[in-house]
Amino acid sequence: MARFPADTDAVPAALQARLDAAGLRRTLATRAALGVFLVRPGQGLTHAQVLQALRQRGHEPNRVTLYRLLDRLAACAVLARHSDDRGTWRYRLQDPAAPVTPRGAPALRPRFECRRCGQDRTLNDTPAAQAWLRGLQRALARQGEVVERAELALLGLCARCANPDTLSQPGAEP
Repeated sequence: MARFPADTDAVPAALQARLDAAGLRRTLATRAALGVFLVRPGQGLTHAQVLQALRQRGHEPNRVTLYRLLDRLAACAVLARHSDDRGTWRYRLQDPAAPVTPRGAPALRPRFECRRCGQDRTLNDTPAAQAWLRGLQRALARQGEVVERAELALLGLCARCANPDTLSQPGAEP
């Protein structure tokens, strides 16, 4: 995933282009919310976690307004939104290099979520999953079904959480 500046006023050009295409302005609330995600690019955050982070930074957003803002940012592919294994919506910064469909929604990007540390990352180079999904969509289309959104999530333990001892071994990456 791309590295982003931690400055809340600095919105990366690719994300700003998506905001512009959706007709969203770069308001203080938008910049503050994006700032929370810019310093945590690989984490899937709940609404409550974003609200808490904003309050720690001195912002007092309305809870409903924040829900709407997060949903708008997901609709224009600035944030990725998914449901975790408990049914809670989580948002994470969408990789600006991720392709979007003609409607502006992110194309299928399989992801891996660590249930212990919360790391949430897109799995790149998964042509088999892409081909499987296209075949499934074609089969459903032949039956008259219309797929509006597709999510593929693998849940488990990341390498660090699965085997924390490997990090203490000589030559292991930090």
